[in-house]
Amino acid sequence: MTTATSDTPRPPRRPTAPDGLLVVDKPAGWTSHDVVGRVRRLAGTRRVGHAGTLDPMATGVLVVGVGRATRLLTYVVGADKAYDATVRLGVGTTTDDAEGEATARPGAAGVTDDAVRRAVADLTGDILQVPTAVSAIKVDGRRAYARVRAGEEVELAARPVTVHRFEVLAARRGDADGIPVLDLDVEVVVSSGTYVRALARDLGAALGTAGHLTALRRTRVGGHALAAARTLEQLEAQADADGVLATIPLAEAARATFPVREVTAAEAEDLGFGRWVAPTGAPGTVAAVSPAGELVALLEDARRRGEDLARPVLVLAPAGT
Repeated sequence: MTTATSDTPRPPRRPTAPDGLLVVDKPAGWTSHDVVGRVRRLAGTRRVGHAGTLDPMATGVLVVGVGRATRLLTYVVGADKAYDATVRLGVGTTTDDAEGEATARPGAAGVTDDAVRRAVADLTGDILQVPTAVSAIKVDGRRAYARVRAGEEVELAARPVTVHRFEVLAARRGDADGIPVLDLDVEVVVSSGTYVRALARDLGAALGTAGHLTALRRTRVGGHALAAARTLEQLEAQADADGVLATIPLAEAARATFPVREVTAAEAEDLGFGRWVAPTGAPGTVAAVSPAGELVALLEDARRRGEDLARPVLVLAPAGT
């Protein structure tokens, strides 16, 4: 067996990618952290993060930030998300997905199409949802999934979430190890913090049986859709061909997430110094873009000394640029 020595040549470090976002089509079997590790090598920098964890089983849109764009990820995480999924009714698992062990096999022979429609409607809109026990939520300083894997019982509090859309696209009856099951191909659009696995679990419970996910593909995070996503292989091929990894520029990335306010050169300079400017007149966070087309800051309207103004909640352009 050959062992590495200090004389073993290391692969050359890639040129540092420009600040910006990537929309990655995450492959099955990879953790979100695995994707970040690969992008760090491709981007030639450790300053890489992601917005919204995808389970290893899941595929699809994972928004990754490089350089200064990592500061935008907190806002991207809060965006609505869309998924295509397959729910299996009749069997429940420890993880509410196909990677867990079966915990209940009541079957779905008695589940009718009308009952499914009613239960799906009841799980649409503003609901209270208990997150799946193997979530990344911290319980007394430790992740819930770590406690479950250590054999502990974990009880998480229900929290308000919004299911904007929950539609059954197709239904198939079948057999899983002798148990009659009903597989539903569904499309869901949900608020940040909603667990699609928990929707599958709760749908099963509402129908008097059990349920879990057998497939999950994220198709959109905010304004970042699957059509714009690239696989890791495509990203590597592009970086090899062009010499540096291409990213979505900050201003373009912001336009996919926030309303945009075009600011004057004087306002851009003020914002670079963290000064407040005239109000945007829009609710929530607004991206300020300079006459040169660069993202200067993120703004939120506020009241100061009896005057309505816009304060920079995140400054991205250095003062004087």
